[in-house]
Amino acid sequence: MPKSITISRTEEYHRLVLNDVPWPVPKPNELLLKVVAAALNHRDLYIRQNLYPSISFKNPLLADGCAIVLPHPDAAGSIKFPASQRVIINPGTGWLSDSSGPEAAYTVLGGSSTTALGTLQEIIAVPVDDVVPAPEHLSDVEAAALPLTGLTAWRAFETKSTNAEPGRNILVTGIGGGVALMVLLFAVAKGCNVFVTSSSVDKIDRAKSLGANGGVDYTDEEGWPKKLKSLLPKDRPFLDAVIDGAGGNIIGNTWKLLKLGGVVVSYGITSIDPPRLPMQAVMKNIELKGSTMGSRREFTDMVRFVDEKKIRPVVERVVHGIENLVAIDGLFDIMKKCKQFGKLVVRIGSDSEGHKGKAKL
Repeated sequence: MPKSITISRTEEYHRLVLNDVPWPVPKPNELLLKVVAAALNHRDLYIRQNLYPSISFKNPLLADGCAIVLPHPDAAGSIKFPASQRVIINPGTGWLSDSSGPEAAYTVLGGSSTTALGTLQEIIAVPVDDVVPAPEHLSDVEAAALPLTGLTAWRAFETKSTNAEPGRNILVTGIGGGVALMVLLFAVAKGCNVFVTSSSVDKIDRAKSLGANGGVDYTDEEGWPKKLKSLLPKDRPFLDAVIDGAGGNIIGNTWKLLKLGGVVVSYGITSIDPPRLPMQAVMKNIELKGSTMGSRREFTDMVRFVDEKKIRPVVERVVHGIENLVAIDGLFDIMKKCKQFGKLVVRIGSDSEGHKGKAKL
């Protein structure tokens, strides 16, 4: 029988459980898929910490996955995606194309009572409209690392910032997380000048190797805005947009650097304090925009851009085997400590079942 990983309730930190599950029977509009790799997101850690709504203890974890199409006579979607086609699964469902927000109730895959779908399993049936071909240049691991962070980054940068243009100065906070890294890669590919913040000099240096123009240590709360100002181009000495996943006093620290009408896009809040909008920022017409995940159209556009520009998601660590609960638990431990620079991935299938590509692990 196929296997899946769910969670079992405990008081503070839900434990992982390996299950034998029946083969799914695809509906006429679905594909039967063999998952070859699945990736973690902070959302999965929050689920295990009981910090997320609508937690399920019977549906598989994880939203990110790369899979191959299996033959099935009742799956009409196989006409569009033939057997052995390698695909990436859309990490959310219920949002088609409206750029302002979901048209209906939007659900993220994995560990949720609002959808039975999750990618930390061997076999899954998915609506044919919720998969796209995996770019050929990506390995299975890289393809699995792309969906949720890529989609979130794409909407925050491309749709919401209104500054995804060559020569614009973009600040990406908290470099090392999956979304921040994808924003960096997208902005560099667009020809932007990208600056980053981190508490780690090593992470700043690694961001520079990926194309960042410079970075500052945000633990120097009073000094980092001044240092960042000194890094900005002399012919454009201001920020056009800030893409932030931390919250706190980000606007207070950057409003002086932002241009008139500059934009701060918030895709998450990990700080104890929510973002604050000081009156000085209001007087400069600075906009604070919330952004989360994205539509099916944005997902398709994002994957197409990755394919066109041959962008590779950054992968921090890979563990092998869905039965390897100790190693998978170890990935969660890395995320708890915020030590990763890139994605944490579970390789479910063997290399012979998928596509090796040229992963940089």
